Amino acid sequence: MSMVVLNEVRRGAYLDSVALMRISQVVRCLEQIEEATLMMGTPANMEIMADAGILSEVGRAAGGSDLVIAVRAQNAPAAKAGLAAALAQLDAPALPHARGVGWRPRTLQSAAAALRGANVALISVPGEYAAAEARKAIRAGLHAMIFSDNVPIEAEAELKLEARDLGVLVMGPDCGTAIISGTPLAFANRVSRGTVGIVGASGTGIQEVACLIDRMGGGISHAIGTGGRDLNSAVGGITAQMAVDALARDHGTERIVLIAKPQGEDVARLVLDRLQSSAKPAVACFLGASRLDLPDNVRQAFTLKEAAFAAMGASPECAKPGAPRAKPGGILGLFAGGTLCAEAQVIFRDEGFPVASNAPVAGVPKSRSGSCLMLDLGSDEYTLGRPHPMIDPDMRNGLLKEALERNDLGVILLDLVIGHGAHPSPAAEIAAAVRAHRRENGPVVICSVTGTERDPQVLSRQENECRSVDIAVAPSNADAARWALAAARGG
Repeated sequence: MSMVVLNEVRRGAYLDSVALMRISQVVRCLEQIEEATLMMGTPANMEIMADAGILSEVGRAAGGSDLVIAVRAQNAPAAKAGLAAALAQLDAPALPHARGVGWRPRTLQSAAAALRGANVALISVPGEYAAAEARKAIRAGLHAMIFSDNVPIEAEAELKLEARDLGVLVMGPDCGTAIISGTPLAFANRVSRGTVGIVGASGTGIQEVACLIDRMGGGISHAIGTGGRDLNSAVGGITAQMAVDALARDHGTERIVLIAKPQGEDVARLVLDRLQSSAKPAVACFLGASRLDLPDNVRQAFTLKEAAFAAMGASPECAKPGAPRAKPGGILGLFAGGTLCAEAQVIFRDEGFPVASNAPVAGVPKSRSGSCLMLDLGSDEYTLGRPHPMIDPDMRNGLLKEALERNDLGVILLDLVIGHGAHPSPAAEIAAAVRAHRRENGPVVICSVTGTERDPQVLSRQENECRSVDIAVAPSNADAARWALAAARGG
């Protein structure tokens, strides 16, 4: 069947990548649409679209600051309809103005001038432009949250050094989550205000800890994302140290939680020294790390669940396994959250159960095959040219359907992350796949949901949707991993 490819280019259209992904997802669901993508015309993106067979001569003329709208369909009418749908969403008012007129500022300066009380700029532009936009923000006295990735680490270090001199924070690059004074930013959940402050190099790690604290009756003062490379020796943990200092000064913060993956020991020690200087009770969760020599006011947690309970002054208990005994076979984890994938690996590793991953923690081999395999589907190898699985679950759903039909699997382990920015109902997508592809005597499916009742998707609705197709729902990601182990071992 011959396909029809249509492109349109918007010159100088500088739009949020998350919004573009959402529009792509909607268009991709239309009848007879094979693929739809909205991307800035950077060289890397142009190569992605060309490789995907979705770039026409019209699109090839785009420059790095231009937006390419690309549709591939089974016939010309479907392609035209898909392109029209994408353009209609692009042209919808971005924000309601007081007079009912759509407001779409074209520069950071015009937005700051219109919102004079704002002190945070959220930056989501192609990586090659992100540092320049963030520099404009910090020089205007704004804290900068950089959602964008693909920013050179040298540029990150320079930007954070300048921000430190100016007395403002740079969260990111590749910072997916923050909660500032109760306001969730990017991928974040609606949690109660409270006295626990979080500093996290991980987006889903912040989300899991914040949601577990919320469910225990606690609350979050602020959750400050640092970006995944902040604790790298080349950056020096600048944002993490500044964030700890800010929470130490904050009268509404009584306890501090630090979440990170081990990087340079020298940088980790700098941040731990800052926690010690704060004098506030603190919890350090370096996922995958061995036992550390810590200051008296800092307690070490080895999982996200332990970190949340420690922040509440409680000791975690493993929830009673709620999954049936699995048939003999392997365990496959399909994770949208990279840190949730890491936490599962830590649990398997520490239980002496051989595990591999495409994004391994210390002590776990790197592989994309094996009898016990934890896959981080948010890593670059899976998201190149596609939305993150928290936004668009199609890619994970395809892997789930294949896994349900395999004879060599005993357990499938999943995470569902809800909240702002996430798919409207990831549980409905998973339940549909299970209904259509589950076989008698097939693998047991176990999941957890990271979220709260106040999230747009509603925690209990997502959990009940999973239970409706006999998916075992654990109260945390750590519990889900332990349930998977118990099911594989026969109870």
